[in-house]
Parts: sequence; C-alpha cells; structure tokens
Amino acid sequence: QVQVVESGGGLVQAGGSLKLSCTASGLTFDNYAMGWFRQAPGKEREGVSCISRLGGSTTYVNSVKGRFTISRDNAKKTLYLQMNNLQPEDTAVYYCAVGRRNYCSGSSQEPNDYTYWGQGTQVTVSS
Repeated sequence: QVQVVESGGGLVQAGGSLKLSCTASGLTFDNYAMGWFRQAPGKEREGVSCISRLGGSTTYVNSVKGRFTISRDNAKKTLYLQMNNLQPEDTAVYYCAVGRRNYCSGSSQEPNDYTYWGQGTQVTVSS
C-alpha cells in the first residue's frame, strides 16, 4: 500500500522560510518523478514544482521561481520543498504527489500526471 505523507507546514511572516518534506512508502521511490502542488481556498489546485526521478531535471511555476527549491533524497525516500521569501499569496495547502512517469512532463504540472497524493500540509504566510 502506497503512503505519501507531507510535513513541515506552518505559520510564517512574509519574507520568512519553510521547508516541506514528503515521505513516500510502498513503492520504488526513485522510479518516479515527484511533484508539489498547492491549493488556496476557492482556487484550483496548482502545480508548483516537479523533479525527475534522479533529480537531474526540475520545473517550477513562474510565481515561485527563484524563491522555491525542490530536491529529493532517494536513499531516504524523501522529497523536499525549500520555500524562501514567502509571501501571503503563497498561503495554501501544499500537497506532495507521485508522478506517473520518471520525468516531469513540461513546464506546467497537471494533477492527472500524478497518481498517489498526500493529505496536504497547511502553509500560512502573514503580511
């Protein structure tokens, strides 16, 4: 049984930083690309970032480029999202997801490209 669990969310002031983590069990972690999505109240789920199975390729939504960094440790079966210079518009529930393929399909991430999802972790940025 595949389990995906996020952690690391919280409340931070604008300009602050958080690092999200995601562990995935029940699958061969390094066979799959991994992604981060977020969903703010009243908005659709948005693809934030993706990393290929060995970490050699990454993509980011334009709004987080230069502020967020995705990485993975395949030995620990863990995905990370380092978020710097957080802004109130980054407030959302952040989800980790397992890709259907071992690469990131294009510059924009679609939920249908992913199979297994975590329960989400809340990130709140105050102004």
